[in-house]
Amino acid sequence: MSRKHMLERLEEGWRGRFEAMASPCEVLLRDADHASAKSALEVVSAEAWRVEQNFSRYRNDNQVYRVNQALGEWVSVDQEFERLLDFADTCYRLSGGLFDITSGVLRRAWRFDGSDNVPDQAQIERLLPLIGWHRIERRQGAVRLPAGMEIDFGGIGKEYAVDRALQLARRVHAGAVLVNFGGDLACWSPGSTWQVGLEDLSGGGLAGTFELVRGALATSGDSRRYLLRDGVRYSHVLDPRSGWPVADAPHSVTVAAEHCTQAGMLSTLALLQGANARAFLEGQGVRHWVLEGEQG
Repeated sequence: MSRKHMLERLEEGWRGRFEAMASPCEVLLRDADHASAKSALEVVSAEAWRVEQNFSRYRNDNQVYRVNQALGEWVSVDQEFERLLDFADTCYRLSGGLFDITSGVLRRAWRFDGSDNVPDQAQIERLLPLIGWHRIERRQGAVRLPAGMEIDFGGIGKEYAVDRALQLARRVHAGAVLVNFGGDLACWSPGSTWQVGLEDLSGGGLAGTFELVRGALATSGDSRRYLLRDGVRYSHVLDPRSGWPVADAPHSVTVAAEHCTQAGMLSTLALLQGANARAFLEGQGVRHWVLEGEQG
């Protein structure tokens, strides 16, 4: 993983760029001198890399790996890990069990690479016994998973990193700041607005814009992760109860909220509602944008 970042001067401020969590990342700053812009970039990139190192399921040297490889034994975890588990529990309860961080094992059957390699039912049924947030045991400072089960913070980790990075950037820069990790972002401004373009994932260009002074945006969708067989598009948004893609889910959902973790939770919960995604978001009373699926 590259640990390089770059700072460049813009007409209205500064932009720092780097790579983390398999995404292009940036921090934008207004009313900043070079020193404060450099400090903001350093704390933002360091926090992104820290969260990735501590909570990525792709590493073999962190708490996630130790929990997943413990074969049914108790594993000690720190307070930050416990807070993420608390948030995962909230998502699970609010979704009626549809948002389940133990469902990542389904990636053993599903590889959303744009091909037509749809798994058969037998492959999926072998994995279903390894899914179930309610089977996770917790006590203060420790967690235990049944052997073979896994947790995957991929559905909440990037948004969490965005919120953390914004908090840290504001400690070193008093002016306007925007943190954007792969399209999930949060910003703060003393008054001027940030204009955020929404990519039209169906044909390129912009589908619209959000104006934000303070708050966050998060996008969930399958526009780049899907399978296609016999004219049927299979979304990467999986129902943990059946192991199959949620029927009639939109291609993407973007939500505006106070925090990126909140926006990310709502956009994911909306996708899990399938054809009812738009109605769900309207019921939440949040600003949103929905790109409908081809079948819906």
